[in-house]
Amino acid sequence: MDAGREEKKEKLLQFLESDGYVPMKRKDIRGILQVRAEDQSLFEDLIEEGKREGKIIETKRGKLMSPKAAQMYIGSFHAHAKGFGFVTPEEGGADVFIPAGETNGAMQKDRVLYKLLRAGSKDKRAEGVVIRVLERGMHQVVGIYEQKKDFGFVTADDKKITQDIFIPANCNKGAVSGHKVVVEITDYGDERRNPEGKVVEILGHVNDPGVDILSVIRMYELPVEFPEEVYQQVEQVETSVAAQELEGRLDLRDELTITIDGADAKDLDDAVSLQKMENGHYRLGVHIADVSHYVKENTPLDQEAYHRGTSVYLVDRVIPMLPHKLSNGICSLNPDEDRLTLSCIMEIDEKGKVVDHEIQESVIHSDFRMTYDAVREILEDQTPALLEQYAPIVPMLTQMNELRRILWEKRKKRGSVNFDLPEAKIILDENGKPLDIKPYERSISTNMIEEFMLVCNETVAETFFWQEIPFMYRTHEEPDEEKLEKLEQFLRGFGYYMRKKDGEIHPKEIQKILQQTEGTEEERIITRVVLRSMMQARYMAENLGHFGLAAKYYCHFTSPIRRYPDLEIHRMIKKFLHGELTEKAMQKYRKKMPEWAKHCSLRERVAESAERDTDELKKVQYMEDKVGEVYTGIVSGVTNWGIYVELPNTVEGMVALSQLGDDYYVFDETKQLVYGRKTGKTFTLGDKLQVMVAKVSREFGTIDFDLVQEA
Repeated sequence: MDAGREEKKEKLLQFLESDGYVPMKRKDIRGILQVRAEDQSLFEDLIEEGKREGKIIETKRGKLMSPKAAQMYIGSFHAHAKGFGFVTPEEGGADVFIPAGETNGAMQKDRVLYKLLRAGSKDKRAEGVVIRVLERGMHQVVGIYEQKKDFGFVTADDKKITQDIFIPANCNKGAVSGHKVVVEITDYGDERRNPEGKVVEILGHVNDPGVDILSVIRMYELPVEFPEEVYQQVEQVETSVAAQELEGRLDLRDELTITIDGADAKDLDDAVSLQKMENGHYRLGVHIADVSHYVKENTPLDQEAYHRGTSVYLVDRVIPMLPHKLSNGICSLNPDEDRLTLSCIMEIDEKGKVVDHEIQESVIHSDFRMTYDAVREILEDQTPALLEQYAPIVPMLTQMNELRRILWEKRKKRGSVNFDLPEAKIILDENGKPLDIKPYERSISTNMIEEFMLVCNETVAETFFWQEIPFMYRTHEEPDEEKLEKLEQFLRGFGYYMRKKDGEIHPKEIQKILQQTEGTEEERIITRVVLRSMMQARYMAENLGHFGLAAKYYCHFTSPIRRYPDLEIHRMIKKFLHGELTEKAMQKYRKKMPEWAKHCSLRERVAESAERDTDELKKVQYMEDKVGEVYTGIVSGVTNWGIYVELPNTVEGMVALSQLGDDYYVFDETKQLVYGRKTGKTFTLGDKLQVMVAKVSREFGTIDFDLVQEA
């Protein structure tokens, strides 16, 4: 055992996992591995380290073995408000159910060692028991403080934390009942004892404006301020492009170029240009902000961007991945300014096939900052004032719309699935009070940019897949068999059928069903259930294709201001273009890329959860003064405790089964419905119901409905 510490540890673990290994004591292992006398204490340290990490198990008789040999595995624990939980295995695969009495003190996000008691089957989830907590996932908790005589306790906002946190005397930082606080956990407690903690920050009173969103920011530990060294680095960045920075770049400043974004967008990542060629083909240029020119590898700015992983778009603010001086300034493709870009210029034929392309460092000078609404009005409504104002680009926009149709038709033909779920835009007043909830408008202009970005992302992914350079792909795997079976059963209830080939399903089948439901009352609910049955897209260092888009190659290249994966692949592309990817550099990046991809996927999930939570908060607030009002909604979910109903404005509430007095209602998980034992009356997904708003709780984030009648 002469190699480095890590190598010795790896050798020990490989020995324990090797075929034919039988559990044995330390001294026997020492003999077989020929551990020298001077390495004995290191050998003991490595065993203890392996035990702490859950990579080595020691039996009561002192024999060592790998966890797998004992049917033990490592995973991340997710608690449920009702006491049970699930473990997501680290090595992938379906979640494992952990019954309420078998969590062994595990809390939300803990890394745990668990034993598999029963493997999963078609009808039942795998079941296990937590052996021990390896690493705590939560060190701080946000919640409402309640003062008792000489102590206090905090009820966590996250309902998955089922126990209140005990706050001893003199540990409350002066908080009073009703304060929202951040608590640092000092003792995690056990089955008999509540966790303990101390208040480290008072966010304000629960009803103060802005405290609700701030609570979500703290709960997800979203970094708001940038570290001082990041600001110092940003201070050095110029606010305009210097002449020497243009050397070796493709100069596209004289090419007619525009950006198309939402009216309130300030970080403009992408610009587009289009010419019709003499051969009838389209020359589409997608020009993406060259963020990696300003965010150099391993600088404080880069480390902070990696840590954040993504910009987070909360209902009332954006928490950017990069400081505003970059994201809204020199990196944003603002009109009438020279900007450094990475361009993917594609020649696309009349059938939508990319017949030629080039990817180059470039410089552009955007001519117009267009909004989705203005482009839609020009193309659909032919608004005279806008046609006159934007006369220089109307012919190009018309051609862009032609190309949009061609690309969409091509994508539709191959089976790409479009999930147009109604998203909500929540309108707030200056105090953060919700005034209205409007569905986001999808139009030909949003679809146009979507099509251009998709074809660009596919082209870039395919190009660099064949160059065999270290890369980060956007992967979306096929739905698993169990979820597909449940989906098929659900669709059959509506009279829709999916064809399988060799037990597998093609995205075309899913697309066909979504097309069949278009314009029907059940469209929204079927789209949502289909979406839930899909795997989540994630970043990976290997290209496994994108099931939903029916694409063999896919990556995220088009948003480096707000997504770290895009920034990372820009670096790889530029290193490739500059001939800097030596074999040594390739090895280094190949080794790191899986870890980076995993981290970026994790940060994306955190951002999605925080965004969803702030939306839900404001939806609950919006409904507070609607108690007693009657709405027509559709059944969006059924459980053994209630029927969830979604209103046309995307607000979801619940009719508790216990409130249905005309019968005793039971939940049938297989058929995904609730039925009355005496009457046989059923409530199933997609049913139309008339409900009255009965109770709204800001504290619990819940909306209770009473059933008025079946609509």
